[in-house]
Amino acid sequence: MKIGVIGAGYVGLTTSACFAHIGHSVICVDNDEEKIRTLQNGKIPFYEPKLKHLVTKNVKSKRLKFTTKTIEAVKESVILFIAVSTPPKKTGKPNLSYVTNVAREISSTMNEYKIIVEKSTVPVKTGEKVKETINLYNKNNIPFDVASNPEFLREGSAVDDFLQPDRIVIGVESKRAKDILLELYKPINAPILVTDIKSAELIKHASNAFLAMKISFINAISVICEMSGASIEKVARGIGLDKRIGLNFLNAGVGYGGFCFPKDLKAFIQIAAELGYDFRLLKEVERINEEQKQRFFNKVAKLLPNLKNKQIGILGLSFKPNTDDIRFAPSIDIISRLQTAGAKIKAFDPYAMNNAKKIMPNIEYCKNPYQVAENSDALVIITEWDDFKKLDLNKIKKLLKRPIVVDGRNIYDPKTMGKNGFIYQSIGR
Repeated sequence: MKIGVIGAGYVGLTTSACFAHIGHSVICVDNDEEKIRTLQNGKIPFYEPKLKHLVTKNVKSKRLKFTTKTIEAVKESVILFIAVSTPPKKTGKPNLSYVTNVAREISSTMNEYKIIVEKSTVPVKTGEKVKETINLYNKNNIPFDVASNPEFLREGSAVDDFLQPDRIVIGVESKRAKDILLELYKPINAPILVTDIKSAELIKHASNAFLAMKISFINAISVICEMSGASIEKVARGIGLDKRIGLNFLNAGVGYGGFCFPKDLKAFIQIAAELGYDFRLLKEVERINEEQKQRFFNKVAKLLPNLKNKQIGILGLSFKPNTDDIRFAPSIDIISRLQTAGAKIKAFDPYAMNNAKKIMPNIEYCKNPYQVAENSDALVIITEWDDFKKLDLNKIKKLLKRPIVVDGRNIYDPKTMGKNGFIYQSIGR
């Protein structure tokens, strides 16, 4: 099938490369000329495992091409995916101007039947707005369908999530659109749920809200574990073995981050409010997440009561491993709190330092974890990169000015750290 994808960010680029990989012909559009040049030269503008290989392979096979001109994708494609950004406004409500701009551009250049598919995360009822926009600018009365096909891609494993998904959700209004989209996904072996458009839109926000709630829940339990002397790992395993609950997203830590959970939670709270419902449960999820970062800072401050001019080494800046994304990353808030208290910061992250430098220029960026530890008063772990789990702890201890490690992701064993002479603090243990 011939597919157009408008937007070459995490979602759009992964969608484009994966559809090309399963045999479709894809045109990916973005109005950022530098980004398109980068992609045409065989590079990708962010770090995502496996994605560069898929892009290079499919560009070479001519199943995938990039352009800045939406009209090229519209004229050559039957299905058009809108995968542009929906950044939050100050109120938390998503900014849908990019979505409606793309819908208008598609409408004014349509030459035959098209399916316009929402791939971006959008509020329920956005499909209605997209349809209204297209009707308004559809001067030649070209037939079309609007559909919703939410993405469930995790940064760091987006390619696998696309090709081996838990489920595919398709929201449609017509049999014609349903049949075409089912054919599109035929090469992927996964359960397909066909719904109305509003239900599909709501599934995405509800999914992310539930996962964020699960993280805040286990972080709240970790506080009770610390107060009572229980082990959060054993408690999490004990409740996670219940098939109704499951073990995923029950790892206590410094809180969730990234672009999706914080943005989508705020958006869902706002969506509910506009519909007349005060979603107090999700407001509490947000509060717990913010409180968890403060609690983590307090752990460092308790071990080093006077942080002024203390050297703090930070391991991990991205909001999670296997990505260079630092949007809403817990590291930003924690480092800010430490700096406000007078601490000096050294940091290392395998992939996220270039992005971090843009918003945190006043910290020292190091070449490796050992340089971070050297002469630091404490080592603070914020992101659970696998490389950090394999460090030479004896070397780390010798390099540190004081043998203090504050572990925000529970990557080390407390007993082992104690035996090795570390003053060690973690979450819920």
